[in-house]
Amino acid sequence: MRKKTFLILIGIAAISLLAFKRLEDNRYFEIIKNLEIFTNAYKEINHSYVDELEPGKLMRVCIDAMVGSLDPFTNYISETDIEGYRYLYDGRYNAVGLEAKKMGDWVVVTELLEDSPAHKAGLKVGDAIVAISGQSAKGRSAEDVMAFLRGVQGTKVDVTVRRPGEDKELRFTIERAEIEAKNVSHSGFVADDIGYVNLTTFTQNAGRNVADAVKALKEKKPGLRGIIFDLRDNGGGLLNEAVNVANVFVPRGEFITAMRGKVPEWDRSFSTTLAPVDDKIPVVVLINKRSASASEIVSGALQDLDRAVLIGQRSYGKGLVQNTRDIGYNAKIKLTTAKYYIPSGRCIQSVRYRNGEPVDIPDAERAVFRTRNGRPVLDGGGVTPDIVLPADTASGFVRALLDQYVIFDYVSEWMRKHPSAVDSIETFTFKDWDDFQQFVQRRQFTYETESEKKLRDLATLAASEGLSVQAEIQALERKIKADRTGEMARNRARIIREIEEEIIGRIYFQGGKVRKRLKNDPEVEEAIKLLRDSDRYRAILKG
Repeated sequence: MRKKTFLILIGIAAISLLAFKRLEDNRYFEIIKNLEIFTNAYKEINHSYVDELEPGKLMRVCIDAMVGSLDPFTNYISETDIEGYRYLYDGRYNAVGLEAKKMGDWVVVTELLEDSPAHKAGLKVGDAIVAISGQSAKGRSAEDVMAFLRGVQGTKVDVTVRRPGEDKELRFTIERAEIEAKNVSHSGFVADDIGYVNLTTFTQNAGRNVADAVKALKEKKPGLRGIIFDLRDNGGGLLNEAVNVANVFVPRGEFITAMRGKVPEWDRSFSTTLAPVDDKIPVVVLINKRSASASEIVSGALQDLDRAVLIGQRSYGKGLVQNTRDIGYNAKIKLTTAKYYIPSGRCIQSVRYRNGEPVDIPDAERAVFRTRNGRPVLDGGGVTPDIVLPADTASGFVRALLDQYVIFDYVSEWMRKHPSAVDSIETFTFKDWDDFQQFVQRRQFTYETESEKKLRDLATLAASEGLSVQAEIQALERKIKADRTGEMARNRARIIREIEEEIIGRIYFQGGKVRKRLKNDPEVEEAIKLLRDSDRYRAILKG
């Protein structure tokens, strides 16, 4: 009987192996067949198409379309892209220490890193870059200009700028250096008994810097009641630093994340290895829709372990692991090879995209997992906070002022008139409201609401269909414009807040801007209230 059973099992195994081999053979045949079809099509198009084609560009379109059908993070990196790739993904950052955006014909400096070569040389926010090493920068993209500014550490670059209010162009010779932006942009107290730490990116030593910040807060205030850990707008970074940051608040040996993919040999798990700074103090983590990757691993793990309460908006939803593979001729492909899973077993990866951005997945379609205390949490589409608040972002009229750089340009003018008007971040208030209104009028600022845009589209559609609704549409337009009168006054508080933050950023850099923003931050205020209400804090974690 045993022998018969044994023979049956061997037979089943042989049949399964044969079926698997046949499946693999079919897959390889499909690959070979489609490669041959593609090669023939590529050759025929290149040979016979009526216009002359560039083979490299044509192939680039093919490969970009192929990887673009997978996810937004799988990319082809050609030989000409390699330098930019090294800068973006290998962490090599030799440059002058500024950020810039295209405004009209020119790329304009929008941010300087404190004590960077650009800062020390005398560049200012608002400077329009007109030439780099003698080459005109007119019409070039911000990416092109930033690429020209990058280079080997110790080499020099000549930068010519046009400064608002100056008659002559200014020329600076800047020596490139290795730039290391602060990952902990600010830490301090937002209330007598509540500490605050802001982490902007998971670069080298992020874990150590967060640990040092928390230690400093505890030393300054031994009776510290809680810590607000701000991961808003943090797009992620190094995986090992995500584990180290989580380790600040959880014990040694705690599982944080695992990556699992198609190739089992590449699967790995990551646990904390150090003693925590404090695994008991109450923690609130702030996240928003731009908190991604490593930020989601840390916030999701702390939620799964019931170690922190999360406040804000649902995070971005990037739970994918990328690796690069050489594919010949100094080209590479950055390929998604695995997904991240956090302590409850859930994956935070969004599975739907539209125009490269994740699309919200209804909660009813997301699988339920459990935290250590048994609280339900959902997979897919990012991390959902325990306390969801509306996003505190500028919209409508204020958004238009920002997008058209009206506030940016006004602050450039204001700084020329008031070079030493700001004595302190905490006490500074903007009082030149009438002056700003006059500036907006001089700029001939125009603003169109979303309703007006839709009505314009409706008018076009109605005309194409021969419908006589023009009078009704015009009546609605007049009503919207009448309601829009006074938007400047209605949005005064928010506009002043944006102006103040821009002014403070020019003088005290990114850290100062964060400190100023904290003075009127509804999510920080909610976190302070929660940390002072111990019963509510514990109730949320107990579920």
